[in-house]
Amino acid sequence: MSKPFPFSAIVAQEDIKKALLMAAVEPLLGGVLIFGDRGTGKSTAVRALAELLPKIETRSGCRFNCEPARPQDACPVCSVSGGRKPPKAIKVRTPMIDLPLGATEDRICGALDLEKALVAGEKDFEPGLLAAANRGFLYIDEVNLLEDHLVDLLLDAAASGVNVVEREGLSIRHAARFALVGSGNPEEGDLRPQLLDRFGLAVDVRTIDDLKQRIEVIRRRDAYEADPDAFCKSWERKDAAIRNRVVKARAILRDVHIPDDVLTRMSQLCMGLGIDGMRGELTLMRACRASAALAGRAEVGWHDVSEISPLVLCHRLRRDPLDDAGSAPRVERAIAAVSADIGHG
Repeated sequence: MSKPFPFSAIVAQEDIKKALLMAAVEPLLGGVLIFGDRGTGKSTAVRALAELLPKIETRSGCRFNCEPARPQDACPVCSVSGGRKPPKAIKVRTPMIDLPLGATEDRICGALDLEKALVAGEKDFEPGLLAAANRGFLYIDEVNLLEDHLVDLLLDAAASGVNVVEREGLSIRHAARFALVGSGNPEEGDLRPQLLDRFGLAVDVRTIDDLKQRIEVIRRRDAYEADPDAFCKSWERKDAAIRNRVVKARAILRDVHIPDDVLTRMSQLCMGLGIDGMRGELTLMRACRASAALAGRAEVGWHDVSEISPLVLCHRLRRDPLDDAGSAPRVERAIAAVSADIGHG
């Protein structure tokens, strides 16, 4: 099986790459929603990210992606009950789990292992997709076609970092710390506003309209399809540089300082836009911190807020029937107004 298209080889689509890298650095962001035209590199970017990220450490045979130093009671491989010694620690690729549109709640959360129940008469837990995605990413293509109650379930698990299954005499609780990534085509339907708000970042993607960039996309894709291994090898150094940025950003993330005046302006921006609740401000704060960490800076500045705000706030705006410009210009006007206040101050 050939490697995914290299992350660093993706032409343009800077907002997608920025949003995915921030989600890789800060798991509390709440996931990324990528909406846009077909053939704009949405799935390519998501799959490339998983190959790019550093490997995680777990144990051989573990289906919950447990950290070796923190085994989970629900995991029969890693738990040390009865004095049994767990298997050796190994390094595996960061999980990138695809969620099919036809998946049931049992397939997602896990359920009773029917084969063991029928053959051996034992109640055993069969882990689902949430266990497989622990410490990685869960990717839903065409998320707008997924049933709403399943999207709610996924977002709740992503926000809490825990999956709880209580049915058929089972009571299981295991870690489900993953970044949820959804993509879709707006022509096939929108997500409910309540669900939109739960995604930390939202990227609106358009087909590239720059002639040189379009030609470069064709050339790179053709070279990749002709010889995937050679093409990936030619981009290894650039992918490694991005990987190092992510590792360093994770290390300094919690030490990145956000000055009080920047926090004040964030709140003024959200209030001026009429953002409901506090999720917008919390996500904006986390996203700006992740952005600064990726840049290797120890402090968030107003320029971080100006750059990141459209990704965090556009999908949270109430629809204004009297404003034909759309959500992005409204956010840009609000940023300009707050920036002008800073200048006058």
